[in-house]
Amino acid sequence: MRTDQILTRLERVFARLDREPERPAHLQTPQMSRHRVVLLGSTLVFYLAIVVAVLTTSWLVRLDWQVMFFRPYEQWPQLHAFLDYLVVLGQRGPTAVMVAAWLGWRSWRQHTLRPLITLGVALLLLNVTVGSVKLGLGRLGPHYATEIGSAELFAGGDIFPSGHTANAVVTWGILAYLASTVVTRRVLSVVSAVVSLSVGATTVYLGTHWISDVLLGWSAGLLILLALPWFEPLIARTEAYVFDLRELLRRRAETGRMPAPVVSALTPLLSAGGKWQLRRVTDTAEEPAPAPVAAGAPTATGHSPAPRPAVHPAGRPHVIRSERMPVTPVGSRRPAHTERAAARGAAARPVAGG
Repeated sequence: MRTDQILTRLERVFARLDREPERPAHLQTPQMSRHRVVLLGSTLVFYLAIVVAVLTTSWLVRLDWQVMFFRPYEQWPQLHAFLDYLVVLGQRGPTAVMVAAWLGWRSWRQHTLRPLITLGVALLLLNVTVGSVKLGLGRLGPHYATEIGSAELFAGGDIFPSGHTANAVVTWGILAYLASTVVTRRVLSVVSAVVSLSVGATTVYLGTHWISDVLLGWSAGLLILLALPWFEPLIARTEAYVFDLRELLRRRAETGRMPAPVVSALTPLLSAGGKWQLRRVTDTAEEPAPAPVAAGAPTATGHSPAPRPAVHPAGRPHVIRSERMPVTPVGSRRPAHTERAAARGAAARPVAGG
């Protein structure tokens, strides 16, 4: 695909986002209701209980070791190949790309950046909260355990809580959070719960995580989803800031207060009405357009210019010189003889041409 085709499609995307949001009447932003607050508090208590149970080397740590000695991957080896692919649904990179593609289409359809910004906020919270606990507790996984019965904390590991499990809860749960109808939200909630439970159980089967890692990963991801309504004002301000910034760039480009290379790069995204050429407003007087030279008429040097070829519209945006208003070019943009180049002196060539 050529560059001009890519820029054309980007222009269409921004032109659609310029429209007012056309959300259906039943689409409502989730609020921090009393029911959600109760769920958030209960999940937080469960989260802290798991951390305390591991820190004190309680019965939960003994259960971790019992499952590790059971070695599920040796009990059902026929499932190993399938579960190796299933666990990918909890990896950050592939799942983020898939969900971002879907939410990008939602942004296009609803003329709003809220779905993509919400996904970004959720993933940022996931990285900060889960990553800090991982590095702070430093727990080793079952394959790297050194002392039987120990919690394996503060040993330089990074598996508590389970990142695969927490990522599955957040990445797939965000689809239910952003659902347009109540029925769709319930269906997607069930689907995301099944996926996240499957990913967590798969990590235990493969021996890469303790059971307590998975339990803490589930609760960590659920805490982020339940707390997202508190970040809705921030999401709304971020969306407004993005559009205000684009409008500011457009105004600066139209008034000629931006460098020519920047204007050339932003022209396809900032132009209105599907036009490539960016119109500028300057304080200087407009210079008259040079009169076209008739075919065969002698020039100042006494030579007759060669016939000019037909003008073909260029597929790329043209850079307009700031000292005068844009004019429609007549004839070729490149001189046919060296005498003409000498007559023009040291005039610089355009930065971008046809």
